[in-house]
Amino acid sequence: MNDPLNLLKSLTRPTLLVTAARHAAQGYQRDRVLRRLLKANTPTGHGEAVIKLLILERELDEARRTRIAGYSVARHITVLAALIAEGGYLGSRARPAQANASATSALRLVM
Repeated sequence: MNDPLNLLKSLTRPTLLVTAARHAAQGYQRDRVLRRLLKANTPTGHGEAVIKLLILERELDEARRTRIAGYSVARHITVLAALIAEGGYLGSRARPAQANASATSALRLVM
């Protein structure tokens, strides 16, 4: 289960967050977004980026669930959008025949 794509596929988040992230993922600019989110150099591989983003997203989701005052829904959406985009890159490499498949299939919706 340490495969970044499998970790991403097992992620479930509220419908509103995922819908907003899908829209935000359409304008994803990898270098700019990852540099801002990770506060470091842009990871070279998509798998590495997914792992780092999953760690960040888990922290944000915990803050959301526990209603911590410093929680930023905008940051959470940006992280989810980056995960959708990076997962799409991973998915297209794993299944070349489906290169045009939806990048959002990696995130499942929960009500």
